[in-house]
Amino acid sequence: MTASATADSASSPAAVPGESGESALSVPVPASPASAALPSVVGSGSRNAEHVGQPTPAGVRSGRAQIDDLDARILALITERMNTAAGIQAARIADGGRRLDLKRETEIIARYREALGRPGVTVALAVLELCRGRV
Repeated sequence: MTASATADSASSPAAVPGESGESALSVPVPASPASAALPSVVGSGSRNAEHVGQPTPAGVRSGRAQIDDLDARILALITERMNTAAGIQAARIADGGRRLDLKRETEIIARYREALGRPGVTVALAVLELCRGRV
C-alpha cells in the first residue's frame, strides 16, 4: 500500500450516515483498489445524486443483512473475550501477579498483524484495550 493510499484510508468512512438505518458513526477502513474507484460522499451533506430516490438493490440489502449478522457475532465474541480476560486477570492478581501480561499482549498483537497486516495491530490494540478491564 502506498503512502497516499494509507493517507486516503484514514478518511474513508465505513458507513454513510442515513443509509438503511446505519449509524452516523464513521470508522476508518483501509482503502482497497476496488474502493478507490468509489465516489466519495464524505462532507457532501447528501447522497450521490445518481442514487437518490432509487430503491436499494436486493443484493445490497442481502449483503447488508449479512454484514449486520457478522457484526452481531463479532460483538458477541468480543463480549465473551472481555469476560474471559476478566477471569484470567482476576486469577493472575489473586496469585500475586500483575494486572497485565505485556509479553502475552505482544504475542496477540503479532498474531493479528500476521493475519491482517499492519491494520491488524490497530485491531489488536483496540481488542486488548477493551479486555484489560477497569481496575
